[in-house]
Amino acid sequence: MKGMNEMLRQAQVMQRKMTQKQEELKGMEVEASSGGGMVTVKATGAQEIVSVVIEPSVMESGDVEMLQDLVLTAANEALKKAKELMEKELASVTGGLNIPGLF
Repeated sequence: MKGMNEMLRQAQVMQRKMTQKQEELKGMEVEASSGGGMVTVKATGAQEIVSVVIEPSVMESGDVEMLQDLVLTAANEALKKAKELMEKELASVTGGLNIPGLF
């Protein structure tokens, strides 16, 4: 019974650390760009896009499809970086254990 109580205590400690780390991730940002910096997207470690910056010269071309592609590419890359950041940060809490449903 003592071993089970210790395991439960450790699980509770890990849960508190995970919650704290998830809050910290909300304040961390990653950035990705496309088109040689013509479009830049920032996302938080919680995988929320917080800004999209488009160089004015892109708008002058009038090529809507190109602009859409640039935004999509930069946004997907920013979200990919955010996910990698999240996985890295949460792995520091779990000790690298792969816990199903966590990521």
